[in-house]
Amino acid sequence: MTLSAPGPPGARVFQGKRVWAMSQDAFLAAAALIAAHEKRFAPDLVIGLARGGVPLARETARILRIPGAEIRAQHNVSDLVGIQATGEVEVDEAALRAAAASARRVLIVDDICGSGATLTAVTHLLTDSGVEARTAVLCRNDGARFPVLDTWVWPVADWVSFPWEAPPPPGSTPLPRPCQVHTAQEAP
Repeated sequence: MTLSAPGPPGARVFQGKRVWAMSQDAFLAAAALIAAHEKRFAPDLVIGLARGGVPLARETARILRIPGAEIRAQHNVSDLVGIQATGEVEVDEAALRAAAASARRVLIVDDICGSGATLTAVTHLLTDSGVEARTAVLCRNDGARFPVLDTWVWPVADWVSFPWEAPPPPGSTPLPRPCQVHTAQEAP
């Protein structure tokens, strides 16, 4: 099913200064921080938005010792550096509802909140079904317009290359190893 995110999508910010490169070590540290922070929410299930959110879902679910699920939800038409979002999101709604059927609290995770459209679409489908949902991502683009993004690790204003993607271009800037999460109370 293709959904349009409610309200105008945020415009991703690409300052063009760098491409950030996330190491596997930085990823694992970020996943541990997210899991520790979201433990208070006591989720029954972690849902990773495929493709990019799957590694975070697996690691977070492993740390929290709860089930994880992978749901196809796609917003980007390609992985080209700097491409803008369309506002149209394809979600496997049947798989989403089936995965969350017995859950009361779901943690939805993704690699990045670019415009906010993907997380908005998935969150609305879950909450419309009576499921309490929180969201967490590794990176939050400065242009994101997602009012209920609960937790993220790195605020970014340029493209990010993740460890499970093709190697970053030469001269990429490594993301620093994280020591804290950011929360919705800090968002601009």
